[in-house]
Amino acid sequence: MNQLDQLKKYTTVVADTGDFESIKAYKPQDATTNPSLILQAASKPEYKHLVEAAVQKHAGSELTGPALTEAIIDDVLINFGKEILAIVPGRVSTEVDARLSFDTEGTVEKARQLIGMYEAEGIAKERVLIKIASTWEGIKAAEILEQEGIRCNLTLLFSFAQAVACAEAKVQLISPFVGRIYDWYKASTGIDYVGAEDPGVISVQSIYNYYKKFGYQTEVMGASFRNKGQITELAGCDLLTISPGLLDELQNANEEISEKINQSTADASDVEQISLDEKAFRFMYNEDAMATEKTAQGIRAFSADIVKLEKLIEEMI
Repeated sequence: MNQLDQLKKYTTVVADTGDFESIKAYKPQDATTNPSLILQAASKPEYKHLVEAAVQKHAGSELTGPALTEAIIDDVLINFGKEILAIVPGRVSTEVDARLSFDTEGTVEKARQLIGMYEAEGIAKERVLIKIASTWEGIKAAEILEQEGIRCNLTLLFSFAQAVACAEAKVQLISPFVGRIYDWYKASTGIDYVGAEDPGVISVQSIYNYYKKFGYQTEVMGASFRNKGQITELAGCDLLTISPGLLDELQNANEEISEKINQSTADASDVEQISLDEKAFRFMYNEDAMATEKTAQGIRAFSADIVKLEKLIEEMI
């Protein structure tokens, strides 16, 4: 049995891509997208029709300028999401504009709009996760949305403080970024961490143990992997979202994988339960240089790719 099939025994495998052929090839349960992945896919000839359909839908629209571009991009997101949901049996994650990362009301409004668009296409909201950056404002937006039955995926998550706040907000799912945590520590220390010593792996294990030990229902989905070892060290995590390149490596490897984390490992951990209000969250988060730097960097990168996608759309109008 190859490693991908072994992994699926312990963990729900999610495809981290906007490429439909990759999703078909590896048969994941769910799929996740982000602005960078959508931009990459939208720039390929084989997906041009999805962008053109969104542009054509608004031909003759009363909207102009930025409002028109925004409306078309929303339709591009929905078009990709629909195609993905025709392939996967589970859920797709669709991301709110990263430029709303510090705007609770704006995030809530955009999430409601996206879910409404999916529902207008006959897709139940249970099959969609709205991706939101794990800022305090984003977490509070998710808390409101979850109370309305709109499920959220809190992304760009790098710290224990973010994870605790998400659990207390009762969000559906979090995406701690294993690889970007590894990147930061490798750059800071010069150490090429492997296996169980990897700071990204340790971070996700700690969050998983905390959630399971204290009965939080929020799902943990490890994300942003740099190598196969990071993935196999997290066998047993609720979900892992994996790029096509690493899915291919797993499919072509046969070494045995064992379950590394489960309820028993969580129960045996010495983690203590805490609670965070806004002031405590901001201080604890600010104390984590890696988390503050990587969250800000991620928001900037996703925002930049939204701007590139806007320019692509504007050239087509």
